[in-house]
Amino acid sequence: MLKIACLIFCILGTALPYSQFVPFLLEEGLNINAFFGELFAHQISGFFGMDVIVSSLVFATFVFSKGSRLKMKNLWIYIASNLLVGVSLGLPLFLLMRQRQLEETP
Repeated sequence: MLKIACLIFCILGTALPYSQFVPFLLEEGLNINAFFGELFAHQISGFFGMDVIVSSLVFATFVFSKGSRLKMKNLWIYIASNLLVGVSLGLPLFLLMRQRQLEETP
C-alpha cells in the first residue's frame, strides 16, 4: 500500500507543480529574473519559496544519509528529480525506491 501511495504522490507531485510552471514558461520563457521576482513578490510567496529551498536541502541530506546506509544506487536521480520538479516528486520517489530496497534486503 505504501508503494502505491508513493507512486500516486509522484504523479501528483509532478502534475500539480507543472500545472503552474508550464504557463509561466510559455509566457516568460526561462527568465530567471522573472522567476525569482514572482517567487518573492509577496511575503507569503517568499515564505513558501524559502520553505521549499530549506526542504530541498534537508531532502538532499536525507537522501545521501539514508541512501548510502541502505547501499542504494543512483542517488543522484532523487536530487535531479528534486531540482527538475521539486520535493513533491523527489521525496515520494525516494521513499518508493527506499521501500523497494528494504523489501529486497533480508
